[in-house]
Amino acid sequence: MSKVYFIGNSGTDYTELGKDALKLLQKVVTETGHQFEKEVPLKVHFGEKGNTTFIPAVCYDETIDYLMKNGVSTSYIETNVLYRGSRTTSDSHIQTARSHGFTQIPIIIADGEVGTEYDEIEINKEYIDRCKIGKAYGNYKQFIVMSHFKGHIEAGFGGALKQLSMGFAARGGKLAQHSGISPIVNAEKCVGCDLCVSKCDFDAIYRTDSAVIDESKCIGCAGCIAVCPKGAIRNTWGGSNFLEKMAEYAYGAAKDKDIIYITFLHNITKDCDCMGKAMKPIAENIGILAGKDPVALDTACLDLVQKNSGEKLFENGRISLSHAEKIGLGSMQYQLIEVK
Repeated sequence: MSKVYFIGNSGTDYTELGKDALKLLQKVVTETGHQFEKEVPLKVHFGEKGNTTFIPAVCYDETIDYLMKNGVSTSYIETNVLYRGSRTTSDSHIQTARSHGFTQIPIIIADGEVGTEYDEIEINKEYIDRCKIGKAYGNYKQFIVMSHFKGHIEAGFGGALKQLSMGFAARGGKLAQHSGISPIVNAEKCVGCDLCVSKCDFDAIYRTDSAVIDESKCIGCAGCIAVCPKGAIRNTWGGSNFLEKMAEYAYGAAKDKDIIYITFLHNITKDCDCMGKAMKPIAENIGILAGKDPVALDTACLDLVQKNSGEKLFENGRISLSHAEKIGLGSMQYQLIEVK
């Protein structure tokens, strides 16, 4: 049974939330005998442009100060998104992050300018053999994964597992989880600029009247989605076994890494922070949880949200949790320990 540490905080003072996050981090370090490496990035979510309920940058200040005072170099680390938005390329992604207040430390976009830089991590699980993980993640042994627990249209909820699976995956890895097939071209939108043809390193795109993707050559990196100026190339959402694939990608992201997980149960919205619009919370603020088992942590978060709301919110996400436990990522059995 895994230990999950909890501080209740239903307030709206983000500075206090940051202090509670640090208190939990220190608790996990003490209880587990955790020894930090010289460089430990923070995996966070910057929020899509227009989103207002992402966890704000001030919530990470105390953790950043603590690491630096202890001689640990840190940075924010993220990957580009699969869809077209303000975080599709590294330049616009960093610009969005800075505009949202994430200016305290350097920002690393782990999968490169258009999301095509990755390492393959072999896992040989039921649905995924090799995971495409953002290349820069390979430079580090440790991370602090700081998540915002909220709903997600496909995953049921977003928490620690989603921060690992989608947050560590390069663009092609995100594509593999969502569908596992090549992107498709909308011929009516294509203007024949050949930018995707020149960008593809695998000669998988050619043009007739419009761009055409050769599925026999396509490796699913999805770089063409990022560079198309007209949005004519897109993913086909809703592939089969998405929830299980997400769990397997989380396993690949965490493989051989030493990670502390901290999750905020605040600003709990129906949809995720990738939505570029203001949203209203659908549940009360609860507090912050932390531990070293992402499956136990997400399970505890889901249980607390359902208990406090009196509703079976985000229940579909238990499919991912169950599969993650099955493949050995963690345990759904946990002991919730309140920290004063």
